[in-house]
Amino acid sequence: MISIIVATDSNNAIGRNNQMPWHLSDDLKRFKQLTMGHTVIMGKNTWLSLPFKPLKGRRNIVISRSMAATTDCEVVRSVEEAVKEIKNDESAYIMGGAEIYRQTIGIADELIVTHIYEKFDNTDAFFPAIDPEIWSEHASSEIQYDRENNLKYRYVTYRRRK
Repeated sequence: MISIIVATDSNNAIGRNNQMPWHLSDDLKRFKQLTMGHTVIMGKNTWLSLPFKPLKGRRNIVISRSMAATTDCEVVRSVEEAVKEIKNDESAYIMGGAEIYRQTIGIADELIVTHIYEKFDNTDAFFPAIDPEIWSEHASSEIQYDRENNLKYRYVTYRRRK
């Protein structure tokens, strides 16, 4: 199963200056718990934004036409090449950025979204709109509240309509 995993604000923003404009500790813990032991796929800018490389306990695949091969991750040149690399994986998680999400939303089986009920200023990277004709809500959490950052958010899993 190919899953897209993402956190978005109320305007579908996912980033500002190649960083997330928020910090939700529980969401990061959930990301780690969901992806641990599986493959994560990302673009070069997402890779470069990681504070620690590679993400331990996961197979790291980076899609880049220009990045040199490295021992820290597998580098592929296209989404198609990444999909070939994961054909035998039970689960793979696409983790950004905006261009990789745009290129993969048409092939994903599932969207795992953290909806943050706030609009952040000066954002420059966005997640594609979730089309209700294509995606249906499969599971969701109650609204969560992060006291440290004064943010409300909710976890929603969407599945592709058959």
